[in-house]
Amino acid sequence: MRHGSNIDPPNRFESIHREADLEHLEWDEEHLRALTNRKIDYIDDASRTIVSENTSPDVPFRYSLNPYRGCIHSCAYCYARPGHEYLGFNAGLDFETKIVVKRDAPALFREFLSRKPWKPEPITFSGVTDCYQPAEREFQLTRQCLEVALECRQPVSIVTKNALVLRDLKILEQLAADRLIHVFLSITSLNAELARDMEPRTSIPDARLRAVRTLADARVPVGVLTAPIIPGLNDSEIPQLLEAAKNAGAITANYILLRLPLTVEPVFSEWIQRVRPNLAETVLSRLRQTRDGKLSSSVWGERMVGRGLIAEQIRTLFRVFRQKHGLDAQMPAYNCELFQPPAARSGQLRLF
Repeated sequence: MRHGSNIDPPNRFESIHREADLEHLEWDEEHLRALTNRKIDYIDDASRTIVSENTSPDVPFRYSLNPYRGCIHSCAYCYARPGHEYLGFNAGLDFETKIVVKRDAPALFREFLSRKPWKPEPITFSGVTDCYQPAEREFQLTRQCLEVALECRQPVSIVTKNALVLRDLKILEQLAADRLIHVFLSITSLNAELARDMEPRTSIPDARLRAVRTLADARVPVGVLTAPIIPGLNDSEIPQLLEAAKNAGAITANYILLRLPLTVEPVFSEWIQRVRPNLAETVLSRLRQTRDGKLSSSVWGERMVGRGLIAEQIRTLFRVFRQKHGLDAQMPAYNCELFQPPAARSGQLRLF
């Protein structure tokens, strides 16, 4: 099994960290392989809420829903990794192999939408980890939440790297008919080998482009996110990525510059030095040039796009080719007028 991380970085909330002493196990190749070739553990979550709210000016949505914590896709650069430390796990291999499953997500979503104060506005699926990661094949929580959204005519947005989204095409078509859905496919490279290294267990680029085409043919509004753009690794692909997105039927395209907050930094640094050692120095150097000499910045207005000459070159390149291919359009406006609170499962009508 391929992982993005090969390390267990210290949890920043714990005062004690255990380091494996492998000096006397160099001969035991089977044991050494097992240390970084771990099985997936699914852990039940007991949260009593499912919709989160954010107030960041850099994030283009207010509400999000995430059926899973941790992600089997194993992208070394994933900004959600530090969130696993709140659960007592680490942001490296634990994030990829200890997947927290919110089995009550559909019921909690119904409960949220039935709240009297709720005034409908879009809710994004996958504000953190991918709602169509491989765990979804088994648990189908995203599908069940989409069924709740369809029942209530609740507008939603989906962001995913997985062509598994097409499994729910019929639901998406029904949502699209009432202007209740936007779907974004994240495509970071057209090179299948690079994509597999960057995102070990996501759909290959061709499969994601086919998903864009299928959604567009079904009249489901679909866009492409080239996120993240990694200077010195995939930034040269921007023209080809945007051309492919347009040819597949995408309406719009956007990007995010790689950011390495907190524990993502050691995970990505280890990954790039292990997987692309000939490019590691260039990539890390160029990234520092977009962050005032650092590998990450939390400054609002800059953390998603960077600053400096290299960041400006990427911004200009993306803007030029986005305009060339007509990908600077807006997605269709959501229709928030059709919302209706979910009916009580008991059949009992509400008195208040």
